[in-house]
Amino acid sequence: MEFALAILIVALVAVFVSVPLRAKAGADGTAGTVATADPELAGLEARKQTKYREIRDTELDRAQGKLTESDFKRQRGELRAEAISILKQIDARKQALGPSDAERKADAEAERPS
Repeated sequence: MEFALAILIVALVAVFVSVPLRAKAGADGTAGTVATADPELAGLEARKQTKYREIRDTELDRAQGKLTESDFKRQRGELRAEAISILKQIDARKQALGPSDAERKADAEAERPS
């Protein structure tokens, strides 16, 4: 009986811990569908998130006094330029792939007469 209870508790903890991980894949509406269909787009999305994290880390380093103001401005400028480049690549890739199913449905509903 104790063994079965222990197994049940471990299973519940595993489910509880994995829910945020599974939900994150489709949180933005595209990562769960487009990313699996297009590995290049998935890589760009991962690079975008990494770049955003680097920007936040740089801001934290400045707040903690680890960077001088001039170093912060230089580094922030470089990181933002890289992030913009990645965003442009993502937009170009999405245009090359064409509209997603969700975008087609939204367009069709918008064109439907009321």
